[in-house]
Amino acid sequence: MTEQHADDLSVADLFPRRVFDADAPAPRISVLGTGYLGATHAVSMAALGMEVVGYDTDPAKVAALQAGKVPFFEPGLPELLEEQLATGRLRFTTDVAEAVAFADVHFVCVGTPQTKTSHAANLSFVEAATTAIAENLTHDALIVGKSTVPVGTGARLRELVAAKARQDVRVELVWNPEFLREGKAVQDTLHPDRIVMGGTTPESEAVLRRVYATPIAEGSPVVVCDLPTAELVKVSANAFLATKISFINAIASVCEAADADVTVLADALGHDVRIGRQFLDAGLGFGGGCLPKDIRALMHRANELGAHQASALLQQVDEINMGQRGRVIDLALEACGGSVLNRRVGVLGAAFKPQTDDVRDSPALNVAAALHLRGAQVTVYDPEAGDTARASFPTLGYATSVEEAVEGADVVLVLTEWDEFVGAEPATLAPLTQHANVIDARGKLDPQRWRQAGWSFRGLGRTAA
Repeated sequence: MTEQHADDLSVADLFPRRVFDADAPAPRISVLGTGYLGATHAVSMAALGMEVVGYDTDPAKVAALQAGKVPFFEPGLPELLEEQLATGRLRFTTDVAEAVAFADVHFVCVGTPQTKTSHAANLSFVEAATTAIAENLTHDALIVGKSTVPVGTGARLRELVAAKARQDVRVELVWNPEFLREGKAVQDTLHPDRIVMGGTTPESEAVLRRVYATPIAEGSPVVVCDLPTAELVKVSANAFLATKISFINAIASVCEAADADVTVLADALGHDVRIGRQFLDAGLGFGGGCLPKDIRALMHRANELGAHQASALLQQVDEINMGQRGRVIDLALEACGGSVLNRRVGVLGAAFKPQTDDVRDSPALNVAAALHLRGAQVTVYDPEAGDTARASFPTLGYATSVEEAVEGADVVLVLTEWDEFVGAEPATLAPLTQHANVIDARGKLDPQRWRQAGWSFRGLGRTAA
């Protein structure tokens, strides 16, 4: 898309755009925030046929995206970015006034990290983005929140918009939560398993239905609800998944005590359609930029609202999850005779899960760093997250292959379930180690196969022999 000049403007550009009119043209899109969520959303909206401008305050990030470079690892996104830039429907800018003036529908896709002093979500970025939109509006517009926020945020933002926006434009603020899975974000945006529209009027609902016309036509279900319900959907979904993970990890401790196998147990549970097999892998637990901070923010907000039972449940979920890291550390200490001082530890995995380079609140790196602090010589290998891990934990050692990571190791820890690790040949790796001890912290290795190759095998919720 080339820069427009006054003599190039169409009639539609010279007069106020009426996004809420039934016969309005396809809405133009702005996406404020081009991090993981925003960049994926901007590219995907262009792929759905709309004109899109992505805005960010970070010039380096904007320059990279405009040059066709995604500043994080996400399968399929680099190719789609280049394709959409080439169509001319997609561009990126650091000029918020330009972005707001261009678009009719403004998606707020900025981060809501945990505050430094409590479990509450930091809403300063959401408030800043919404204020910037309101102050720069030139015509009727729909503001769509996608960021994960505490319930009640939208109502406050509506008051902010009413105070900041011009009185001669019509503006609505609604919530349309995101449900992206890292590693599958493009698929989840183009073919969502549900589309939630919260706090809409019939006119703004119609606008969002035009935006999502393609996935709706493909059969993606639409849930229309009030604003508070929409705000609660994402955090509730994450809280449920976190609870499921912590449940199976609690059962794993019972399995270890009873000499049972949690993996077989989970398979049996998963055949129950009411339960399902997903998120029933016992192991190191959840991490990343969403589940931990989202359940803590919900815990905090539930307490504010007097819903103390919900807060107590989530507190227990969080404690069980964090306890898994300590359990893996204990297994590593046992494998090394009670101390890892001056022992070599090979760590396979740094990202919080496979198919991403995200190391935010990564259980793998947390365990690696804890062993390093106990005096171990730790060498980490991850197929994609080596650079991001090194930036966060520069004192750890890093390898460029599985073989290099396990060379001379007294114990090997599988902490992220990359296919490369699950499919590794144990008979080939065993001679490279000092002692062939492996700890499967993700429940993905075949114990019999590794033991037959000469390894001493331990896993969470697995029999010791």
